[in-house]
Amino acid sequence: MNLPPRTSLQRQQHALADVQAQLNILEHGQTGDFALVPFQQKLEESALYPLKPTGVSIFQVNVGKMCNQVCKHCHVDAGPDRTEIMTRDTMEQCLAALRAHPGLTTVDLTGGAPEMNPHFRWFVTEIRKLGRHVLVRCNLTIIRANKKYHDLPQFYREHGVEVVSSLPFYTADRTDRQRGDGVFADSIAALQQLNEAGYGKDGTGLVLNLVYNPAGAFMPPPQAALEKEYKQALLERYGIVFNNLFAITNLPISRFLDFLLQSGNYEKYMEKLVNAYNPVAAANVMCRNTISIGWDGYLYDCDFNQMLDLKVDGAVKHIAQFDTAVLNGRDIVINQHCYGCTAGSGSSCGGAVA
Repeated sequence: MNLPPRTSLQRQQHALADVQAQLNILEHGQTGDFALVPFQQKLEESALYPLKPTGVSIFQVNVGKMCNQVCKHCHVDAGPDRTEIMTRDTMEQCLAALRAHPGLTTVDLTGGAPEMNPHFRWFVTEIRKLGRHVLVRCNLTIIRANKKYHDLPQFYREHGVEVVSSLPFYTADRTDRQRGDGVFADSIAALQQLNEAGYGKDGTGLVLNLVYNPAGAFMPPPQAALEKEYKQALLERYGIVFNNLFAITNLPISRFLDFLLQSGNYEKYMEKLVNAYNPVAAANVMCRNTISIGWDGYLYDCDFNQMLDLKVDGAVKHIAQFDTAVLNGRDIVINQHCYGCTAGSGSSCGGAVA
């Protein structure tokens, strides 16, 4: 079985742990002579350059890169060996920004496994006191990883949290190949726990969404058809129900970039993304209504820019300076990886956008 590496690229001291090395490959290819149409040119042809926000309403917070899994497609390069964790002081600054800006209606908590941050439950509780909608990106296996996490479904239910959970496929072989041996079995058990808590069931108001990521160098199939497949297979085989499926394109960043290079698929994959560029998807990319906050409080246009250390453009760069009026006037920072969000039906943290 082709298992993912057991440590992060950072711990391996891999060349791609350096974000500048990733950016160089994105712009010039592995050998330095691979030229793609600049993403800026595509936006200009679509009359979308400079790309501007439509109004920030989603406040996405990466509370740390620590994770109980080491998935081979992870753009965060998360894992048990990552020690970057958001402090309570930085969380307090996030709460202050939310109090000052009521237009930030949704708080999207991500990681790593966000639940591994020691202040996670306190943070969720405080955000809910502010009346904001909270969604948590849960890898499912964290619920099964340790006794201290076994009650997460009940905690989520008590606070009305929307749960967004990764499940690469509805079979064990494809899921374990991407995420590690035994991940599928633990994920199914965790989904059953969430169902028992009321998640995904009609009339409860407890939303459970799943996320599909391709297992190779290809784009996701149509989201609606894939959702139908997932719902039928999971219900018939395991009695599992859920609300929606989000199909997300893997971006050529970090471990997925390493996979593309190692498998000799980088150039073909990038060409595939460029050829599938969709101006409708480009007009609806998530960076237009989302701001991403890193574990250290710095601000980014999206989670992918965060992992490439491409901070927001303009004077406001840290949560301590947060100002939606200023941020809504910024130019969104772009690079070649942005083709991943604008290809085909488009891709965002909420799935297809076109």
